[in-house]
Amino acid sequence: MPELIPFDEITHLFTDFQHTAWRLETRRGYASDRQSPKWARWKAGEDISSEPADSWRTNVAAAAAQGRRFERVRLVDDPPTEGQQFLLASGLGNVAAGEDIRNLRRTDALELGLPDFDFWLFDAHTVVKFVIDENDVTVGVNVFEDAESVVQACQVRDAAWHFAVPTREFQARVPSAR
Repeated sequence: MPELIPFDEITHLFTDFQHTAWRLETRRGYASDRQSPKWARWKAGEDISSEPADSWRTNVAAAAAQGRRFERVRLVDDPPTEGQQFLLASGLGNVAAGEDIRNLRRTDALELGLPDFDFWLFDAHTVVKFVIDENDVTVGVNVFEDAESVVQACQVRDAAWHFAVPTREFQARVPSAR
């Protein structure tokens, strides 16, 4: 197992990738979301789908303008957890910036045999696996570049992407919790 490193040590990958940065999100919620000011606004009933550009969306838009892609599949429970509802609401801002976010029911992910951990796959070359504790806090990441890990991540990406539904379409299928 590779060394656990701080997430900050791999952030350069989000600007250095050449073609595609792809993520699988498996958690029912993230501590970083719950601790953000955006969470409080969402909890207060504000529309957070079209917030001003932040550093993430600015980078996504710049990459998209260069023909590079940010893609993501989020697993969603039925009914969605509070954390997943937040991500559905806030994801539209990322989609508007150029990120292709799709959603997949957790039951479908289980049938497909998808893993139960989050990871990024950069250019089908580098896998960054999150290590997240029981409180949904990211404690670090493991980086893999060996052929077996990369091929497995590519297989997960291909299966998840094939069955996942684009965010706007998925949202139309999910009854509002508000």
